[in-house]
Amino acid sequence: MNRFTRITGGAVLAIAAAGTACHAPQPGAARPSEIFRVRIETSKGAFVLEVNRAWAPRGADRFLELVRGRFFDDSRFFRVREKYIAQFGIAGDPAVTRAWKDRYFPDDSVRASNVRGTFAFAMTGPNLRNTQVYINLVDNRQLDAQGFSPVGRVVEGMDVVDRIYSGYGENAGGGLRLGKQDRMLNEGNAHLDADFPKLDRLIRATVLP
Repeated sequence: MNRFTRITGGAVLAIAAAGTACHAPQPGAARPSEIFRVRIETSKGAFVLEVNRAWAPRGADRFLELVRGRFFDDSRFFRVREKYIAQFGIAGDPAVTRAWKDRYFPDDSVRASNVRGTFAFAMTGPNLRNTQVYINLVDNRQLDAQGFSPVGRVVEGMDVVDRIYSGYGENAGGGLRLGKQDRMLNEGNAHLDADFPKLDRLIRATVLP
């Protein structure tokens, strides 16, 4: 198997979509320093992600674009597996999802390991990263060889991440290949809030000064 071989056994294999022209950042927006922080407000409290461009420059730039475009605001942590990962990155508004549907971006080489507290973009194969992001709840070094490149790490509030609701496991939104994401992509929060009301909310993501 090469490093992009599909992970089995419920691993992080999500392709996502999301974003919209009206949420896009202004052209020419300044890029912050090589290391910058993003505050994530959730229904369980707040945590802070430190993004390191030296680890994954393309992933860092996409994450910044999504945050500045308010893509993550009012979305859900739809795939949370205890002692594995907490995943988000499908827009609450399906119109936003449609606008980002085919906006894949090239891979970064794996320069850091998927240890507890790091986060990376989910994918199904080479150059198929888009908008979905997962946070490692434990050491998941086995993902390194599959090409999952960490973008940064949680530097404050990992206890908040640990408390994100995991009771639905894969049922609320497993990987796209499992055929469980169509309703999320097409209906957004309306579907998740009706059928999986205990999912925690990502209220707002903000780049810190």
